[in-house]
Amino acid sequence: MKVLMGTFVTESNANVPAKTRINHYDMAFGEDCLRKMNVADIYAAAGIETIGAIYADAGGNGVVTKDTFDYIEGCFADAVRAHLQEIDGIYLFLHGASEVEEIGSGDHHILKTIREITGPYLPIAVVCDPHGNLCQEYVDNCTILRSYRESPHTDAQASKRIVSQMLCDLLHDRQHIHAVYRKLPLILGGEQSVSADEPVRSINRYMDELEHDPRIRSVSWHVGYIRHDCDVAGCGIVVVPQNTADQAYAETIADQLAETVWNKRHEFHYTGLTAHPDEALKMALDCAEKPVFITDSGDNVTSGATGWNTFVLRQVLAVKELNKRFLFATICDPAAYEMLAKLPDGAETSLKLGVGYDEYSAPVTLEVVVKSKGELRGFMYRDHNRAYGYCVTVSVKGLPVEIMVANNRQAMVEIHQFTDAGIQLDDYDVIVVKQGYIFPELKAAGKLCVMSLTGGATPQDTASIPFKRIMRPMFPIDEM
Repeated sequence: MKVLMGTFVTESNANVPAKTRINHYDMAFGEDCLRKMNVADIYAAAGIETIGAIYADAGGNGVVTKDTFDYIEGCFADAVRAHLQEIDGIYLFLHGASEVEEIGSGDHHILKTIREITGPYLPIAVVCDPHGNLCQEYVDNCTILRSYRESPHTDAQASKRIVSQMLCDLLHDRQHIHAVYRKLPLILGGEQSVSADEPVRSINRYMDELEHDPRIRSVSWHVGYIRHDCDVAGCGIVVVPQNTADQAYAETIADQLAETVWNKRHEFHYTGLTAHPDEALKMALDCAEKPVFITDSGDNVTSGATGWNTFVLRQVLAVKELNKRFLFATICDPAAYEMLAKLPDGAETSLKLGVGYDEYSAPVTLEVVVKSKGELRGFMYRDHNRAYGYCVTVSVKGLPVEIMVANNRQAMVEIHQFTDAGIQLDDYDVIVVKQGYIFPELKAAGKLCVMSLTGGATPQDTASIPFKRIMRPMFPIDEM
């Protein structure tokens, strides 16, 4: 038996000016695609050969240009056509939150195109991010569909292996099954659905229990994605039966899980400390221990923001008698990076930092000293030894402030990323990072972690976002 596999990952934020183009993708084919997907050994253990189609990962980014998407989708379609007579199934990692010019969801379009080639019965298994959007047609085109549970996504790789094993099991015992879908009139931001806290922890525990039912193959709750306005936004429930005879039972379980999540709608909240920017900075300055992490949630690059914003930096520069040592990790300004990269360590220069796109990214002029240069490495399932960008760390003359000036928006969420860039966290009292909810390694290291409710491309007040195309009524935007 043989399985074709591929990846398409883009978390499209329509609130940023730049579009996602072909050069933004980490792309691989054939054996390189299989290596990056990191599940081929599951199939080999089951006696199933794997064929790599395309691996295309742009992470959090802007809306995808149509010509870029057409190329990527064409690679998927060409691979399916080329191998259609020899494959027994297809395994896909589709993030679920892409937005493509003139098309809408690229994930949905790719799956629809593949299903048009294969017909309705070839098993297709999809693993996805819970912060992706669904619709009935998309789910109907899947045989197996399961998202990972944890946010932050510490179980992403484990979930890919779980779904791969599910597909292997199905291929050895073919059943005519399909995923069951329930849409909920509930819209949430990722920062309101952190899995270490309630009610998500209880929902995940309930789903784990349901997956122990011999009549159920998989269960997932999809939080959805809110950074582009679309008609498929909102939470969803997906249940996959174990066997053909269990299809009706899966419908019942889907109703029960949907009711459970809906009944908890008033319980979703920000996890940990959150505060308006002035209060968040005061908390950091008043904390007697170190390090303190401030997350600049309005410029969350893990959700497609630019990383350009200088707002928190300007807050800090305005503090009189600053007595804490700050690190900004990072501020993205390609032009400033290019200028600094030409200078040797120890060089002094005048730096204009900030791209000036809007009020949040307004430039500031600083006198700085070049400290060091480093690479911006991958995190989670992405290559830890690959440079996704570069930075120059500078110190501001006369102030205890250092800034990692980057040429690319790359989230700093794991300890190795700092050390790989030549940064020791113990040297600083306060570290400002471009994310929403704090990621686990930083949370464990921080004596205090606070999410600053800053403005920008990733605002946290879901009810205030001016959606036009979503299903209505929708909680919490509407009274229900």
